[in-house]
Amino acid sequence: MWSGPRNLSTAMMYSFGARADCAVVDEPFYAAYLMKTGFDHPMRDEIIATQPTDPAKVIDTLLGPIPDGKAHFYQKHMSQHMIEGVPRDWVHRVANVFLIRHPARVAASFSAKYDNPTLADIGFVQQAELYDQLVAAGARPVVVDSADIRRDPETMLKRLCAAIGLAWDPAMLSWAAGGHPDDGLWAAHWYEAVHQSTGFAPAEGALPDLDGPRAALAEAAMPAYEHLRAVALSL
Repeated sequence: MWSGPRNLSTAMMYSFGARADCAVVDEPFYAAYLMKTGFDHPMRDEIIATQPTDPAKVIDTLLGPIPDGKAHFYQKHMSQHMIEGVPRDWVHRVANVFLIRHPARVAASFSAKYDNPTLADIGFVQQAELYDQLVAAGARPVVVDSADIRRDPETMLKRLCAAIGLAWDPAMLSWAAGGHPDDGLWAAHWYEAVHQSTGFAPAEGALPDLDGPRAALAEAAMPAYEHLRAVALSL
């Protein structure tokens, strides 16, 4: 599952993690990304200490045996982690889904938690690149918009499961409050709202009004978003 920040990605991980047949992993390339970029994200040193910083080791885990003997492995990935030096060829060996959200909502939400975000920080361009890479190789990746999931979780999750050949499980509609055992170490900084949830939040209202750098950021991300939105599963 390829997402960007502030994009329903953790709730989706909880949804799949509620299935008895599904193991999950939370942003396994995060430490490698921090090490290669030098970015000073919250909890940087702790994240680097608790995750592999060698992308090859991460990939070996992603393509190796599924944890806990489960039948399926839900991998929550941030598209912006796929920087130069992180191989992408392994993506052809897994089923790929792209989770998108309107750039105005991402720009508003992410900038409230992270100072002066850039286009590279929010993952839209990398999502579009990965999608095009897969299509060029003959794959049929799936795109789903978080807004549609929030409007009708059951319908959209059923359609998503059908698109990737996974049997529907109504357990995906709810989870226990308080987080998931496989949350990344950074959950304390980023996941407060979703830790209080037991299911998907209702549909969002009007798009936020943005100005200045946030408006420019959202505008810059729109072409990549619209490219993927055009092929997204629909209600």
